[in-house]
Amino acid sequence: MHQRRGGFYAGIECTSALQLDEWLAEITEALAAHNKAHPDNPAAPFAINQIVHKSNVRLEEDMAMCVKYKVPVIITSLGAREEINQAAHSYGGVVLHDIINNKFAHKAIEKGADGLVAVAAGAGGHAGVKSPFALVQEIRQWFDGPLALSGSIASGSAILAAVAMGADFAYIGSAFIATDEARAAQEYKQSIVDSNSDDIVYSNLFTGVHGNYLAPSIRNAGMDPEHLPESDPSKMDFGGDKSKAWKDIWGCGQGIGSVNKIQSTAAFIDQLKAEYATAKARLLA
Repeated sequence: MHQRRGGFYAGIECTSALQLDEWLAEITEALAAHNKAHPDNPAAPFAINQIVHKSNVRLEEDMAMCVKYKVPVIITSLGAREEINQAAHSYGGVVLHDIINNKFAHKAIEKGADGLVAVAAGAGGHAGVKSPFALVQEIRQWFDGPLALSGSIASGSAILAAVAMGADFAYIGSAFIATDEARAAQEYKQSIVDSNSDDIVYSNLFTGVHGNYLAPSIRNAGMDPEHLPESDPSKMDFGGDKSKAWKDIWGCGQGIGSVNKIQSTAAFIDQLKAEYATAKARLLA
């Protein structure tokens, strides 16, 4: 997962526009083949993350790739921008924008985003500090469009809770890193299995924006996770430099206490379904 620069979020980031081109070709071709072979069970839309902060020098190239392959869903963060929304809308794409408070939610919709990702306290990577209860209820007072909730969601019962609060979707990231298919280091996956919410550190040192990270990865980098200095937000940089010093600092959310093994994506989804059904039945009992 690392930092959310241009490219993919769960597992590993895309390191160049060329690699993004290759990955999007692979994804679209594989899904087209699946849909042709299974017309009654088509694949769900896929999404990619784009950081739209001015320091992301790859943004224009990456968005050109998104337009080329008609990426169904673009998830943007760190600054809503009308031209990015317009580029996605040019081929029928949908834009969901990450927000950490109600003020930013208003700005995102005003600039043409189709929906919102409410990044509440405990989310992996860049995250806010608002309770999901407060954030969702404030947004739902004025916005009835697509709303995803992110933050400490790693079980089927948490998905049900997100829906009960008023979200349309539960946004799960960290738990999927600990799956066989995720293109993350094995040490990263195992650290998620071995850790819980006590091992999550909230800091702005690594990118200039506050986010949640795994303490073991901070220690491995030679730093004390309990005594990290503050960063200067004006030095925020999402240029995508592969030699960036913090490439081995692992972003992760507080919900990982329920992740106790590395397994296939299919097995994890089956687990979420079973947990969701159990939680719903318990409420109706």
